[in-house]
Amino acid sequence: MKSAVITFPGSNCNQDAVMALKKVGFEVQEIWHNENSINNDIDLIIIPGGFSYGDYLRSGAMASISPIMQEVKRLAERGNKILGICNGFQILTESNLLEGCLIRNASGKFVCKQTLLRVENTASAFTCGYQKQQIINIPIAHADGNFFASNDTIKNLEDNNLVAFRYVDNLGNVSNQANPNGSMLNIAGIFNKQKNVLGLMPHPERAIDIYTGSDDGLAMFEGLLEGFN
Repeated sequence: MKSAVITFPGSNCNQDAVMALKKVGFEVQEIWHNENSINNDIDLIIIPGGFSYGDYLRSGAMASISPIMQEVKRLAERGNKILGICNGFQILTESNLLEGCLIRNASGKFVCKQTLLRVENTASAFTCGYQKQQIINIPIAHADGNFFASNDTIKNLEDNNLVAFRYVDNLGNVSNQANPNGSMLNIAGIFNKQKNVLGLMPHPERAIDIYTGSDDGLAMFEGLLEGFN
């Protein structure tokens, strides 16, 4: 199966994404942000984490108008799978491929630590490798990871089961103490309506080997590969 990882000026998780994809058996093409075409046979596109354009204006705002994003939008409309991780999630919201926005952490500080997530929806290629309500251990590293949206948007996400992951405590409960950034309803990741686009702030590509603290992210990439076979 074929995948692509897009790199912007300031991306710093692109090679982590490449390693995760290769580990489960994807072919990987690395694409620079100024390119203006992506082959239709690319099954999965990852927009990785980092600090594209130094997070100037707003995190992800400048990257959202890079030439390659027109191709990402085109392929998203075709139904190709798009995964935005951390800064990639911010870019997807700035590009209007996902609803809501990511604002400054409630603490006002950069947060880097392991977090527990609850899998809310397994009816997608991204989450089919998990059990519903499964608790997984995935790291975060961001300053602007506070998911915010209008009440109507939140209702739409909830009513259509578009919340993919929430931050929880070790008992699987949603709580303020388990919320690392102030995100509304502890939301850590969301789908688009068709569930072929996923954005999440935590880094599954950094959780593919138990020796780094967790391999709970591996199931996402394995599930994606299996879904294409």
